Amino acid sequence: MDIAVKTFEGKDAGKVTLSDSIFALEVRQDILARVVRWQLAKRRAGTHKTKGRSEIDRTKSKMYKQKGTGRARHHAASAPQFRGGGRVFGPVVRSHAHDLPKKVRALGLKHALSAKAKEGGLIIVDTVALKDAKTKAFRAQLKKLGFASTLIVDGAEVEKNLGLAVRNVPHVDVLPVQGINVYDILRHDTLVLSKAAVDALEERFK
Repeated sequence: MDIAVKTFEGKDAGKVTLSDSIFALEVRQDILARVVRWQLAKRRAGTHKTKGRSEIDRTKSKMYKQKGTGRARHHAASAPQFRGGGRVFGPVVRSHAHDLPKKVRALGLKHALSAKAKEGGLIIVDTVALKDAKTKAFRAQLKKLGFASTLIVDGAEVEKNLGLAVRNVPHVDVLPVQGINVYDILRHDTLVLSKAAVDALEERFK
């Protein structure tokens, strides 16, 4: 598929031919959902924790005698039904990560790129370099281009001035091509790829 190339100032800079096997697939929502779930699960810290009855620092002696009180039979005050007692089946420290085959991860990235291209949210620019690391000028440029929620993907390294200018801009993220991922692509309205990023992606999926 052919797509127009723009400069970062919004001018025409020719065309580029994108690989149909990466940018023109029939989007499968089930694969995207699997990859996003895998990504978000890996991000979870899993440090949630509550104390069970064996971990509560209260006396373990019997609260009162077994018979003759007319009350229910109880033992330790650390039982869950008492105030200050342990919690039944509470969360414990664990990893939420689960395995996902490499081929499914790679396919998920292709489908995410295809989804952006299909809905018209894919923009190719010749380069994303900035003359000055000025956030105000960068925000004005984004407004001029009509970009709001945007993910910018550069080549092997993010251009220094761009990395500095984008830090205080809400809803705009910049990644090197190695960091491109399904979740960030889908949660932004616009995906901006430099020509270096396109070349790297096509080389990666050869």
